[in-house]
Amino acid sequence: MKPLTFAAVLLTLTLMAADRAPARADSSAPAPAAEVVELSLDTLAHGRFDLADRRGRWVVVNYWATWCAPCRKEMPELDALHREREDIDVLGLAFEEIEPADMRDFLAERPVSYPIAIVDVYAPPAAFEVPRGMPMTYLLDPRGRIAHRWLGPVTKAEI
Repeated sequence: MKPLTFAAVLLTLTLMAADRAPARADSSAPAPAAEVVELSLDTLAHGRFDLADRRGRWVVVNYWATWCAPCRKEMPELDALHREREDIDVLGLAFEEIEPADMRDFLAERPVSYPIAIVDVYAPPAAFEVPRGMPMTYLLDPRGRIAHRWLGPVTKAEI
């Protein structure tokens, strides 16, 4: 293959791969303009969580999994945010196949004060994109719209 043809093919493949590649784990970006997010689901220990009931407050929605080391690392940060900020609610969405009893055992070892719901990986809530990686965190503004999203672990200071 001629050098110029090889370079053109290589450039084309690189651009195609970059276009399809998921964002890096530390990516953070303002969310595109969005409509009001609707989500209502049962949590393990805090009853029903309905975003409509939280209008007027900031809400952090965090997709995570027990097997995800960065997810486990950020749990204390999200817990502190939930406890320390009266104007912010945090919701953890466990995105994995796990039995509720096993999740409760996990949370007994790593307790958090915010509600946790187990999400069906085959039928995740339509309110958000299917996570491309984890953790995936959304910040909803008081009107219920996505204000920001992060792929990768976040700290309370970043939120």
